Amino acid sequence: MAAVSLRLGDLVWGKLGRYPPWPGKIVNPPKDLKKPRGKKCFFVKFFGTEDHAWIKVEQLKPYHAHKEEMIKINKGKRFQQAVDAVEEFLRRAKGKDQDLTIPESSTVKGMMAGPMAAFKWQPTASEPVKDADPHFHHFLLSQTEKPAVCYQAITKKLKICEEETGSTSIQAADSTAVNGSITPTDKKIGFLGLGLMGSGIVSNLLKMGHTVTVWNRTAEKEGARLGRTPAEVVSTCDITFACVSDPKAAKDLVLGPSGVLQGIRPGKCYVDMSTVDADTVTELAQVIVSRGGRFLEAPVSGNQQLSNDGMLVILAAGDRGLYEDCSSCFQAMGKTSFFLGEVGNAAKMMLIVNMVQGSFMATIAEGLTLAQVTGQSQQTFLDILNQGQLASIFLDQKCQNILQGNFKPDFYLKYIQKDLRLAIALGDAVNHPTPMAAAANEVYKRAKALDQSDNDMSAVYRAYIH
Repeated sequence: MAAVSLRLGDLVWGKLGRYPPWPGKIVNPPKDLKKPRGKKCFFVKFFGTEDHAWIKVEQLKPYHAHKEEMIKINKGKRFQQAVDAVEEFLRRAKGKDQDLTIPESSTVKGMMAGPMAAFKWQPTASEPVKDADPHFHHFLLSQTEKPAVCYQAITKKLKICEEETGSTSIQAADSTAVNGSITPTDKKIGFLGLGLMGSGIVSNLLKMGHTVTVWNRTAEKEGARLGRTPAEVVSTCDITFACVSDPKAAKDLVLGPSGVLQGIRPGKCYVDMSTVDADTVTELAQVIVSRGGRFLEAPVSGNQQLSNDGMLVILAAGDRGLYEDCSSCFQAMGKTSFFLGEVGNAAKMMLIVNMVQGSFMATIAEGLTLAQVTGQSQQTFLDILNQGQLASIFLDQKCQNILQGNFKPDFYLKYIQKDLRLAIALGDAVNHPTPMAAAANEVYKRAKALDQSDNDMSAVYRAYIH
């Protein structure tokens, strides 16, 4: 969007990353909320949601001048509800010689101290959020228990340390994460594995000022220092992270030729972010510690987009001191982290989380296909879900991709099936039934047989239509 002349009180269209322009009003920010550094921006409150954000001036357009244009290109129900809210606001304010303010639908509670790029008002328990748009819940950042910590979304899929002119992310058009409170560790960081998740993680580490040396089995990536082998990276770095596909890859990386173990010596730190089973991670911890190294498991909950946005959820277990040493790294790559105690706990929790996610995805696909074969509109089915208690970013994005036939991987189908398999084995080990996961696993196995392994997990839909 081109830069325009705007002032306090103006109604505007604000562009939020890859999401459609949304109607809002330029308002004064809370006095305790500092303006982000960088280009000129305005504080905007959005209609039809509980969200607010600092928006760069070039991402704003006057409401009235562009109303018809925006309505033509955006047809969603939540978008229309937001436009209706603007029109109702204008009707109520017509004839009144006073500053227009958007009525609050919830009580404003205490704000986080320190600089933030975006935030969301928190309602009281007696005044729940009404019809908030799930896209904004993902893109804008809520307050957390960590004071003065905010992670700016980076919406484009980027090569490491590469910038792209004209990016539309809020306060990150140059792909720079804005966080005045994160001081990068002075320790040398290594990273092994630059797949869907690893590339985004490394880019955010670099953007926050960390020194990173990388190694990948296949293609090289731009921007970071390159190590010739995993052993070389570990030997030259203080803390080395790894994120690979499965238990075999995790073991090969550590125990194989020129592997991690060959670079471990007393004081060297290894953090495995792969989603594997507890037995595998326990074995790796034992061999690392036996060489005098320190070990932390830290699998992540999320997908490629959340990795790029620095919005992963990190589940850690093992060396508590190492967990604390990784603080600035975890802040750069994720929105929150959990320390779960002894080695193996994070692996178990991660498999349970992904078991639920994979089962849910299979159920969504089953519902969409059942709607189709019974003569019901799949879009209407999605609209109904989005208006109910199941509404979520995950649901909306996966269903929209299915309806558009877009199965570009954001989370590989083969990996969610792997996680379901490992979760079922986890249940078997403690004699706990997992019939729902077992049923979902069979559907994913059928999808793999239909050559969907390297597509997104939502391609499980194709198992129901073939």
